[in-house]
Amino acid sequence: MSGGNALTGVAVAVVTAGYALVSRRIAATAVTAPLFFTACGVLIGPAGLGLFGLEHSAGPVLVLVETALALVLFTDAMSLRGRQLHQGRFLPVRLLAIGLPLTIAAGWLLAWPLLPGPTVWELALIATILAPTDAAVCRTALSSPRVPPLVRSGLNAECGVGDGIVLPVFVLLLAALPGAAEEDHVGVFWRSLVLSAALGVACGVAAGLLLGRARAAGWVSGEGNQLMILATVLASFALARLVDGSGFIAVWAAGIAFAVLVRRGGPADDSPDGARSRRFAGGHEFTENVAALLAAMSFLVFGAVLLGPALEYLDWRTVVYALLSLTVVRMVPVALALAGTGLRPPTVAYVGWFGPRGLASLVLALLVVKEYGAAAALPGRVVAVTVGLSVLAHGVTSILLSERYGSWYEKASRRDPELRERVSDGERGG
Repeated sequence: MSGGNALTGVAVAVVTAGYALVSRRIAATAVTAPLFFTACGVLIGPAGLGLFGLEHSAGPVLVLVETALALVLFTDAMSLRGRQLHQGRFLPVRLLAIGLPLTIAAGWLLAWPLLPGPTVWELALIATILAPTDAAVCRTALSSPRVPPLVRSGLNAECGVGDGIVLPVFVLLLAALPGAAEEDHVGVFWRSLVLSAALGVACGVAAGLLLGRARAAGWVSGEGNQLMILATVLASFALARLVDGSGFIAVWAAGIAFAVLVRRGGPADDSPDGARSRRFAGGHEFTENVAALLAAMSFLVFGAVLLGPALEYLDWRTVVYALLSLTVVRMVPVALALAGTGLRPPTVAYVGWFGPRGLASLVLALLVVKEYGAAAALPGRVVAVTVGLSVLAHGVTSILLSERYGSWYEKASRRDPELRERVSDGERGG
């Protein structure tokens, strides 16, 4: 290991240890983990101490952020049948089926007058990269017990599913960028979408069947569950890369297939063998914890290699577009998507505001910058500034606004027992 890389490793270790030592202390404050790591990344990156940069750490940087996103995609896909989709499913369905396409379209249209220079495909790529949301950026707002379960589950489901929906669009737009015109677009579609998804499903099915039989025979320990999940992620990602496909799409598909097979073959929690189900849940929780750790460190990378350099070249167009992306581009589509649902204006405003940009956006932006270098400078800056503002604004407001919205909900639900925010799909149509 060279002296520069060793120094980078020391800096990353110090930042991570520092957060670990004060994590409980700052948990109740407006300083979220993404905000902490992003700020430290700016400090140790080229805009600060110069200890960490993409030019001399490209390999490890991309491995870290790609691993983080792969694990997040897999665990999110495994949770698709969770309570967040079962309860109040009209909310995530509307946000994803109506709100997400409208968000991409609005971001694309607003980019034309504000970001002159890039091609129509580059502008569409920027809008697509900034469309998925990330629960980690404002965890309190999406998990506070004062917020009604319908809203919590809906926002979490949107965060979990949106990444997978955006990935195919991203892959196709990336192939259409200048410099990639010689690509066989039919081949890109086939390898990245069809073949990668098929390989992911095959990996998930094979792993789910093998694990189910091994669990039924009593051969699997808690550690075995954890290793099987990690092995499935690695196998699906690597197989897709082997055929020049999309590892992320493969991992997403593998997570869905794996979860279906494990749930069908696993014993119920109240059965004599229920302990095995609990051990598997522990394996899922372990993977989520690893994903959360890597995601936090990815924000350190983001601050160093994307946000810090972007701050040196700020211009009013980039800042205005970033602000619009977090407000108009998000909130107007959400309001249109939720029209006619019976949700009150405070709820629509809360859901509209808490559409934070985070891990998926920064990873996709890093991939574009790594692939196209200086040609991707503007898209990289726009995404960096938008995600940076989101980490700051959504993180700082998450506690305050969740408390205020929670207070409104408590009063409104006392006044109106039939409040839409209290009613599940089983009791009332959406």
